[in-house]
This record gives sequence, C-alpha cells and structure tokens, in this order.
Amino acid sequence: MSLPEPLRRRLGSFSRTVFTDSQRTGPRDPGDGADNEVVSSLPLQMSLYFNVYFFPFWWLSIVVMLHLKYPDLSDYYKFILVTIMILTSLIEVIRLYLGYMGNLQEKVPELAGFWLLTLLLQLPTILFLLFNEGLKIQPLERAVNSIFAVFLTFQVIAAFVTLKRMVNKLATHFRLNEFDQLEEQPIPGFYGLGKEKGAISISGGDRRARDHTLRA
Repeated sequence: MSLPEPLRRRLGSFSRTVFTDSQRTGPRDPGDGADNEVVSSLPLQMSLYFNVYFFPFWWLSIVVMLHLKYPDLSDYYKFILVTIMILTSLIEVIRLYLGYMGNLQEKVPELAGFWLLTLLLQLPTILFLLFNEGLKIQPLERAVNSIFAVFLTFQVIAAFVTLKRMVNKLATHFRLNEFDQLEEQPIPGFYGLGKEKGAISISGGDRRARDHTLRA
C-alpha cells in the first residue's frame, strides 16, 4: 500500500521546495558515502513506536470522559466532540502509517504527508481539546491530551529535521549523477567542431601550397 502517484509527486515537489538547503551545493567530501548514509531518525521512530501504544489509551480515555459528560454539554459541543473523535481516529491511523513508511524506508512524500497531517490537523485539534474550557475538560482528559500534544510537537520538529536531511541527500545524489553523466558523455558537437576546424585548416593549407607552386 502506497500513496497515489499524483499525490506522491505533489508531496515530493513540496518537500524539495520547502526542505532543500539552498546553501548546500554538494557533499563536503567526495568520499563521504552519500549513497550509504542513513538519514532515518531514531528519535522520531521511537516517538512513533510509543505513540502507537499510547493512542488506544488516549482514545479510550477520551471516549469514557465524553460518555460521562455528554449530557452536560451543549448540542454545539456534542457535535464538535463527536466529529473530532471520528476524524482524529481516522487521521491518526493514516498519520502513523505514513510516519513509519516515510522514516524507515526514507520515502520523502510519505514523511512529508506525515509532517503536514501532524502540523495542520492533529496538533491544532489536540490543542483545541486541551485549552477550550467550553468542553468541560476533566483531569484525565487534560493529562492524556497534554501527553499527546508533547508527542505531536516533538514529531513535528523531528520530522522537519529528518525531511531536510532526506531532501538534501536526494539533491546531492542527483547532482552527483548529473556530474557523472557529463563525464561519461561529452558535450555533443564539441569534438565535431574541433574536427571541422581541423579540416578547414588542412584545406586552407593545401590551397596555399598549390598557389605557391603555381607562382614558382
């Protein structure tokens, strides 16, 4: 299972635009082994691992608290909380999958999708649940949402750093491939132009020699 190809291209283009280090033009050392460099983030992977086990506990806690306080909530907040629970559950499954795939297999589009989902959807949603007093926040809710917010904040930062390293590695690898191709395939017409000039010089020399013979 992977992302649709059009979405992969868009995320890849977004990653190259946002995360490419414009000051870096190539590897620091020709022998730095860019192809063998591992850019996956161990802290990010550990965070994702613990997040997978924490999420069911968070979901159960929120559902129990929602069931207990549901009669006391206004219809407006009832609708909001139920919608948030459904969307957050779906997004979290997709987000964790993209995080695992992008980090472990060093896939830039998947990791970029994980970063965007975390920054634009999950983190604002959890902060809304954490700080909106109109939801009649209970102590257990505040505790689990605080832990979730810490997870998400750390993952946003770690994924950003990892994406920059991945994109810079791909950019360096692309430039090295271009350089190798230029070395293996000389510029078309360069040698042909040299031969043409040589032929013109020889023909010109022959003509001058014939003129000199006629004059003699």
